[in-house]
Amino acid sequence: MADHQEASVTLPSDPASVPAVRRYVSDLLAEWGMPEDSDPADSVRLIVSELATNAVLHTLGTSPTFTLDVRLDRDEQLRIGVTDSHPRWPQRLPAAVQQDNGRGILIIRHLTAEAGGTLSVTPTADGGKTVWISLPWATAAVE
Repeated sequence: MADHQEASVTLPSDPASVPAVRRYVSDLLAEWGMPEDSDPADSVRLIVSELATNAVLHTLGTSPTFTLDVRLDRDEQLRIGVTDSHPRWPQRLPAAVQQDNGRGILIIRHLTAEAGGTLSVTPTADGGKTVWISLPWATAAVE
């Protein structure tokens, strides 16, 4: 496999884009060697679903699109970022609100930490942000 692989897709901030981006990342990771029916693939799909859902639901109509970036460096580190143009960074909602929603970032943090990865947020030049997760590829591809 190459030292560095990357792919990107930009989709409308619409609920129909969430299953589309999940399928995109699933196909891409399978192409790169992660077994589609593995636990790590399930975790990555769920993380991507939650990140995309956040980009669609919590940008309050100010981000017409979101972009998924996927990078694999030297078969060691998988980085996934979801970028939107809304300035508000992810935050946990109060417990009263969490009954119906607001758990997405908690799910993302838990799955990322469980896999030995990290979560970070970086600002973009246009005032938006990218939510990144980094996961060790060896753990993801072997299981």
